Amino acid sequence: MRPLSWAGVAFIVIGALALAFQGFNYHSKKDVADLGDFHVTATEQKRVEISPVIGGLIVLGGIVLVVAGSRRKE
Repeated sequence: MRPLSWAGVAFIVIGALALAFQGFNYHSKKDVADLGDFHVTATEQKRVEISPVIGGLIVLGGIVLVVAGSRRKE
């Protein structure tokens, strides 16, 4: 397989994951108070939403790359 086809397969996998999970969570630490040697931090959970339209476009782009990479030059 050509590198373009491999990139297409990677896009298809990423797009499928985006469609399946529709977002991801991450944790952020924030300093709440800092009094000398006494430090207080808070962990905040945030979510990044990924639209199904974006996931579908990534899958479609991956399909285009696989087809383009599989074509032979004449």
